[in-house]
Amino acid sequence: MFNFSGTSNRPDYWWPVIINAILGVIIGAILQIALGHSIDTISNPADAAANIGYNIMGIIVWIATLALQIRRLHDTDRSGWWVFLPIIPFIGGIWLFILFLLPTKQNRWS
Repeated sequence: MFNFSGTSNRPDYWWPVIINAILGVIIGAILQIALGHSIDTISNPADAAANIGYNIMGIIVWIATLALQIRRLHDTDRSGWWVFLPIIPFIGGIWLFILFLLPTKQNRWS
């Protein structure tokens, strides 16, 4: 989960990304229904605990996704530093998305 070396092929990348997106929406909706308001609104200690737990889980998923993105870039024979491509306004995120769609290449990380 936190392995930044090696490679990940397209299915190994896209399935977790899709599942994480779906679960994130479902868990966020359940929390908002259970709390009766937005997760960002903190009015008592229980709300603060739910918010902190939600944010910690988000950070863990973000780090795991970052590792997965770097391994996917390795699979296309690119350095993990390409993960910073979205810093370039507009085109950077699109370019990185296209790189994640590319097929596996013979690479130096396998």
